Amino acid sequence: MDTPVHEATYDFEYDSADAASIVERSLRREIGEIDDDRSGVALERDGRTLTVRVEAADLVALRAATNTWLSLIDVAEGVRSAGAERSRARSV
Repeated sequence: MDTPVHEATYDFEYDSADAASIVERSLRREIGEIDDDRSGVALERDGRTLTVRVEAADLVALRAATNTWLSLIDVAEGVRSAGAERSRARSV
């Protein structure tokens, strides 16, 4: 990617560090797979907080990359939540 000129940073706080770790591991698999020469992403996790920083060379690329990564986060959170509910149901 060219030197980024635009950036958007999102912080997601979860109920536990384990929940944040599950979402982070799901997203890390996508880094480098969907990035292109106009945008990229960086992930950082500190305990229960996951920070997603989207960088792009132009605003169109920033919007597209942001939409993609927010959708991936939504899916990862949904799958983690469904898995947690299923685990709770089995233990009852």
